[in-house]
Amino acid sequence: MSFKELKDEVAKIVPKGFDYSVELEAGDIAIVTSQPERFAADGLIGRIAKRVRRTIVLRPSEDIMVTPAEAKRSIEDILPESAGLKHVYFDACLREITLICDDPGEAVGRRGAVLNEIRDATGWLVRVERTPPVLSKTIHDIRGYREANATERRKLLKNFGLNIHRPTRPGTAWARVTALGSYREVGRACHLITTNESRVMIDVGVNIASDTDPMPYFTAPEALPLDKLDAVVLTHAHLDHAGMLPVLFKYGYRGPVYCTPPTRDMMLLLQTDFLKVGGAEGKRAPYSMEDIRQCMLHVVDVDWGKTTDITPDVKMTFENSGHILGSSAVHLNIADGKHNIVFSGDQKYEKSWLFDAANVRFPRCETLVIESTYGASGDYQPSREEATMELQDIVTRTIERGGKLVCPVFAVGRSQEVMIAIDDLFRAGNVKPVPVWLDGMIQEATAIHAAHPDYLTSSLKRSLLTDDGKNPFTSEWFRPVQGRELRESIIMDTSPCIVLATSGMMNGGPVMEYFKHWASETRNSLCFVGYQAEGTLGRRLQKGFGEVPMLINGRTEMVKIGIELVTIDGFSGHSDRRQLLDFVDHMSPTPKAIVCHHGDYHKCNELGKTFRERYRCRTYAPRNLETIRLF
Repeated sequence: MSFKELKDEVAKIVPKGFDYSVELEAGDIAIVTSQPERFAADGLIGRIAKRVRRTIVLRPSEDIMVTPAEAKRSIEDILPESAGLKHVYFDACLREITLICDDPGEAVGRRGAVLNEIRDATGWLVRVERTPPVLSKTIHDIRGYREANATERRKLLKNFGLNIHRPTRPGTAWARVTALGSYREVGRACHLITTNESRVMIDVGVNIASDTDPMPYFTAPEALPLDKLDAVVLTHAHLDHAGMLPVLFKYGYRGPVYCTPPTRDMMLLLQTDFLKVGGAEGKRAPYSMEDIRQCMLHVVDVDWGKTTDITPDVKMTFENSGHILGSSAVHLNIADGKHNIVFSGDQKYEKSWLFDAANVRFPRCETLVIESTYGASGDYQPSREEATMELQDIVTRTIERGGKLVCPVFAVGRSQEVMIAIDDLFRAGNVKPVPVWLDGMIQEATAIHAAHPDYLTSSLKRSLLTDDGKNPFTSEWFRPVQGRELRESIIMDTSPCIVLATSGMMNGGPVMEYFKHWASETRNSLCFVGYQAEGTLGRRLQKGFGEVPMLINGRTEMVKIGIELVTIDGFSGHSDRRQLLDFVDHMSPTPKAIVCHHGDYHKCNELGKTFRERYRCRTYAPRNLETIRLF
């Protein structure tokens, strides 16, 4: 449906005499009016949405909105002191005010009385969020950046919408998926959906373990020119799925980036750190901070469960994948349902301390693209309970011999899970509490978790939102490492402690400082809780290397390994073989074709063979640069 046709359909529903205009906000339709109360009455917005089959949002027109300064004065006059107002954010692009309050109930008022009074006094839309227990600088910066660039964002959303509602080409509909990265390998995830009408890229990751070939196959004919892609969709924020997104903007892409709000926030944190760590190690940066800022400007936030148009012939829905905060399976409806494809992303089909198990219900699914990280016949992981017992054992042994325990962790996901497990052990009295130092981005990543409670399990959400003293993220034993001086002090201190530090695969980051000083001492321990890719220091240590080269005082020296090494698989954010099979067992509907990726060749092949025998479906384990026709 073209934009003109869409406006004509809206006009058939709206009564004469109503003051309004129709604007595009990417895949959403905005009704902008000086009479919002008239549109809110009698289910008018619902009738419009049903008519045009699009999400309709109601926005106030600028002629009834006061300035931000006036709005802030009105808010301070109206809002009761008991609400505990902490901050006011203005989003002029969406004509929306966000109030950060200690007590949202007081801010909303009985039957919404306070909120309605603020809305009437200011003309703005108003929403309230609870003050998170840990404040995030990243989220504050994103909101400030969006506030400062509201006019440009509004233009971008309109242009995205015009592209979505452009006239379509005549001819036979078809679609195919091209492997641009993470096929028969782990890292640099990148898929390209090409139809007769549009091109959509799913994930744009980096191969962390490779300095020589870190990027997806951007030069493949199907991917070029990069600036003509219609949309980019991200399953989650890990660098192997989103780390090379700024490269697209470096080379001229100016289209939308669809992801969940937590993915947006985590992506900024991880991409910024990627540049910082690479610069500290003397590596040439593949992109700049300006390219990252362009990413943030072009992000379109989409929550789980919301279906939105992203091109003239593709509708997209995110669903929980259970891997990290905001991680999603991507459901694409192509050509009005001619074909439905689901990209599982990295997924976990088991409830964890942080997240519910991956969603298995989709409206339709002809093709499933699924990860195979632990797809081989022997890839079985212990339960979370068994993992906790293993952690208790290594913590107890290390403390009893007066040593220090180092856990290389990914800042997002694994570190928070280990924090909760340690918190449980300390609170239950199973382990004597010692200081637990958080180094790298862990504290900030934890703050982002706290700011998005709706993406966590109900029990953890309840702990974060109620002042019951059980919030694991604010426990007294967790202490952030702020600065080199404190890090050096911890290294030289002889008393037992636990250190959670990035990076998770030991290919850089502050964990390297602790390791090179403590690696030779047998009283200390090193505990892996996440996947170690081939080519990383973490994988070499798992293989039993007796010494490894380390950069010390500007020189490369061999460091002997005396430290006790332990790997605990039960903390993984990836499904093991049993969970992958259970996931497809419970999928509704069962896919007719399954594409295996994000795993070594033999893992993809073994998993695909099992799927083929079990479900009598077509299976594929393609190489990078191969293409599969969907219909």
